[in-house]
Amino acid sequence: MQKPQEPANDAPTGKKPPIRVKQTLCKRVREALLSLGGEAHRSMVIEQVARTLGHDVRQIPEELQLEVIVSFEQTWRDERKRAAYGFHLPFGEGSHRWSVREDALAA
Repeated sequence: MQKPQEPANDAPTGKKPPIRVKQTLCKRVREALLSLGGEAHRSMVIEQVARTLGHDVRQIPEELQLEVIVSFEQTWRDERKRAAYGFHLPFGEGSHRWSVREDALAA
């Protein structure tokens, strides 16, 4: 009889590590918003960031999309960072319309 295989200790658990907000990604989101007139739907911002990173905007990796969304939302929730980057939700929390206030300090 064969012994059933046991999973290796280093086998992935299926859980992804939490996404850390990268300052360079926040800067790219800010630049994208400014290039789009200061306000745009988040899908347009994601496309603009993906384009600057050299991705085909017809096939943006889901991981990148999630990183962009998380970077905006976590920065927006932190009062100090929100002031530094100028991130704003013109229609309130839960809105997919993002904007940036140009009078904010350059990040």
